[in-house]
Amino acid sequence: MPQSLPSRAEFTVLIAMLFATVALSIDAMLPALPEIAATMSPGAPNNAQLVITSFVLGMGLGTLLAGPLSDAFGRRRVLLAGGALYALGALACYVAPSLETLLVFRVIQGIGAAGPRTVTMAIVRDLYSGREMAKIISIAMSIFSLVPAVAPLMGSAVMAFGPWQGVFLAFLVFSAFTMGWFTLRLPETLPAERRKPLDAGGLWASTVEILSHRVVVLSVVLQALISGVLFGVLSSMQGIFEQRFDRAASFPVWFAVIAVLSMSGSILNARVVVRLGMRRVLGLTILAQILLTGLLLALNASGLMPEALAFPLHLVWTTGIFAMMGLTLGNLNAMAMEPLGHVAGLAASVVSSLGTIGSVLLAVPLGLLFDGTALPLMAGALGYSVLSLLLLRLAGPGRC
Repeated sequence: MPQSLPSRAEFTVLIAMLFATVALSIDAMLPALPEIAATMSPGAPNNAQLVITSFVLGMGLGTLLAGPLSDAFGRRRVLLAGGALYALGALACYVAPSLETLLVFRVIQGIGAAGPRTVTMAIVRDLYSGREMAKIISIAMSIFSLVPAVAPLMGSAVMAFGPWQGVFLAFLVFSAFTMGWFTLRLPETLPAERRKPLDAGGLWASTVEILSHRVVVLSVVLQALISGVLFGVLSSMQGIFEQRFDRAASFPVWFAVIAVLSMSGSILNARVVVRLGMRRVLGLTILAQILLTGLLLALNASGLMPEALAFPLHLVWTTGIFAMMGLTLGNLNAMAMEPLGHVAGLAASVVSSLGTIGSVLLAVPLGLLFDGTALPLMAGALGYSVLSLLLLRLAGPGRC
């Protein structure tokens, strides 16, 4: 086991790569959705989108376990165990004979991904707090944004040389790389004297304490609403490019452009969050998204959208949705974790799990309502964003 921490720069990049496990596992599947629909669900093509949300659901369920286990046994053991389960789930997906079986194994893969996702957040909280933690997370997210940019291109490249199932083998390679890097370079950040034995009564009492903080409940609800928009966009995105704009072949390239441009959200947040505070950044970001979504929804629904501008403006809107993640999710996590350093592992689990499961419940209807246009998606995104802003305003200014 390594005895000292890597440099802050290497630590941030490693954290970004561990975060990227989730993004890669979602975004690399997008080019495969039409083939999955054609081969495994020809009668109900929208069901292929469940390959995305089933993974997210598993991740949310696994998150409930990863944090408490890491509090009891240390960060390294639990993160590496999650990486191993993720790899086994990917291998099972590779040989899945039906959509139903594939969805089950995707849930298992998502449970494994909860290790890198949740424990990584607890590791950051072990070493940093408050606005400094938000800055580290924002920088990491700006780096990790490069992975979503290339993930659909990677998926398309794999499919160019073989069946879509080969994407799962690429997941195995990426997991081996990140787990190896973590093993060699990052020591345990939770010493034995700070660990908390597993105790049902104690866990329940700590969970009640966590959810007694108004800022934590606010963070969970806002994460569910904002991430619900993101996963709804991801579920319908490939279909919109194919059916509305006839750009299926170039979808991976456009996705890369959107992902790279959306890095501006994390970069901007890292520059302004310490000065403005997390709540103000959240409010301004959500308000901007409401105005943009409302304008484009009105133009599309009324038929006043010029056809020559329809695709460019849709790119702008999608980029805005992606950029909103960089300006909100890191801040929401940092806000929730600020008063919970003494139960960081469990807190990371509860906050991430409830937020993720809530986002799936909100995203699935948006995906299943897909009708070949962006109208249902934009209407849902507008509703979720308005509700987010109202909740943030009702909660008051806070101190973050």
